[in-house]
Amino acid sequence: MSAGDARLSRLLALVPYFEAHPGVEASHAAEDFGITEKQLRKDLDLLWVCGLPGGGPGDLIDLSFEGPTISVVFNAGIDRPLKLTAAEALALVVALRTLSETPGIADTDAIQRALAKVEAAAGGQVDGATVEVALDPTAKLLPALNRAIDESRALALRYYTATRDETTERTVDPLRVFEVDGRSYLEAWCRSAEGMRIFRVDRIENVDVLDEPAAPPADIELRDLNEGVYQPASEHLLAVLRVTGSYAWVADYYPTESVVEADDGLEVSLRVAEPAWVRAMALGSQGEVRVLSPQWLAESVRAEAEAALSAYQAK
Repeated sequence: MSAGDARLSRLLALVPYFEAHPGVEASHAAEDFGITEKQLRKDLDLLWVCGLPGGGPGDLIDLSFEGPTISVVFNAGIDRPLKLTAAEALALVVALRTLSETPGIADTDAIQRALAKVEAAAGGQVDGATVEVALDPTAKLLPALNRAIDESRALALRYYTATRDETTERTVDPLRVFEVDGRSYLEAWCRSAEGMRIFRVDRIENVDVLDEPAAPPADIELRDLNEGVYQPASEHLLAVLRVTGSYAWVADYYPTESVVEADDGLEVSLRVAEPAWVRAMALGSQGEVRVLSPQWLAESVRAEAEAALSAYQAK
């Protein structure tokens, strides 16, 4: 649970706690919630501006906590039974149904029980309602990935590799999930590759949390992300490209070993883990990107371009 989630859960529990323990000492309350007294008083300052719509007198929660003890002056109706409008009930039902279908949620039985209670309380207000919900693929997968990491369990992935345009099945030992530039990534030890790999979460087509424990090598290190997600290594292929002005961004976007100005653009040397993306970029550039070396890659691009041109002319 994140720090924000933990604080939200605590804020929801504070008022009922103080109602049940009027005049409790702040130090004792902080101990009961497992936080410092300083953090408790920060929570109380926030609760003071929470309550019902309107935000005026008689709307906001009112607490007395200037001295060593804490009491509730006005609870803003938090002890009244909750009555849902039809729109509120429908929104809650949709949220619970969506949650129940999200992979990686451990206690689906609790969700189903809550859903049944809400539907019963709504008294038929949501019966027959048709709502289409499309979960973001990343949002669907993250709970399963995080659960596997928390429980130190292995994962079975079906992963699409864009540079090779292929989907593979692999078993990995997950280590962390992180986000860079708005994209989520999984860093894991890949058993088939016998090495550390980073997977874009939006390219994971399916994930299963396995019963077996994760067993990455003891001496592995997480990637230092200060230089970005992709970091070239000495074992990667050294490719030399000639790019025109409209593709000069390649020299800025990718880590390079050298950039030399030429009459018709730039000569860029860079390490690539997957030669397929160089081939795809060259073929889609309409001659703006040329592969100078290695020779086999240049010939591969030329042969594929000639085959495509022949097929086009045959039509």
